[in-house]
Amino acid sequence: MRPGDLLTCWKRTFGWCGPCGTSLSKAYGAIQRFSEDVDLTYDIRAIAGDLIGDGGTPLPTSKSQEKKWSKEIRTRLADWVTTEVVPRLQLDLGQRGMPATARAEGDKVFIDYTPLVSGTGYVPPAVMLEFGARSTGEPCELRTVQCDAAAHLSGVEFPEATPRVMRAERTFWEKATAIHVYCGQGVFRGGDRFARHWHDVTRLDAAGFADSAIKDTALAKAVADHKSIFFAEKSPDGEPIDYHAAVSGGLRLVPDDGALARLATDYQHMIDDGLFLDEVESFDALLRQCQAIQQKANAA
Repeated sequence: MRPGDLLTCWKRTFGWCGPCGTSLSKAYGAIQRFSEDVDLTYDIRAIAGDLIGDGGTPLPTSKSQEKKWSKEIRTRLADWVTTEVVPRLQLDLGQRGMPATARAEGDKVFIDYTPLVSGTGYVPPAVMLEFGARSTGEPCELRTVQCDAAAHLSGVEFPEATPRVMRAERTFWEKATAIHVYCGQGVFRGGDRFARHWHDVTRLDAAGFADSAIKDTALAKAVADHKSIFFAEKSPDGEPIDYHAAVSGGLRLVPDDGALARLATDYQHMIDDGLFLDEVESFDALLRQCQAIQQKANAA
């Protein structure tokens, strides 16, 4: 598979690249780490226009409506992934004789490949394309993406792609609110390998995106509105986690006790498996940076 083929396919098919490390590393150059999965957003207005109607804001008005929308959207998305995405990827892999296969699991696609070397097992030999279709993917912009090798092999011509990607400011709030939930629950429901989010928000801060995101109160509210409907969470005592409080002075980026120990272990696994492409700070230094971002966001 030529580098860039997948990005070009994604752009032509559904347009959005969601809040993931791939967009931050490839499109914005804000982080330097390996990203084994790609979050992709199919615009909810395209896949579920009949459910949304002419209301304007694509958000359900009740919990029962949210459940109805989510169930139908997941069904449509899984069907589309199985009938459209996987066959196209399989054909592309086969035509190029690549030692990899594509398979669907619900609304996710896994590209299993033969690794050249094996690490500690922290990252499996598969790239996950994780599709979602419950947001618009906005704000977004077109960004040019080049192959990593292009900067080192000036005599070789590499293809480029110009995908539409979610802006880094929204990615900051998506990650910051996910961290906030972890701090309130002590677990991360997004699966293993979650320490990357703490690393990413510090790099977004270093690149200036955290400051611009914090100033954009309308964007912060939009993220809180969306997560309050589609990703409602509760603390261990059963109280709802307040996303709006998180983006308006009550953000938590540093967990307590056992949750902190689990985060430290996961962060060390990332280091041990070589997921960082540059020098990284110690866990204590990472926490100090997150504490400073938390204070800055809450003060604003």
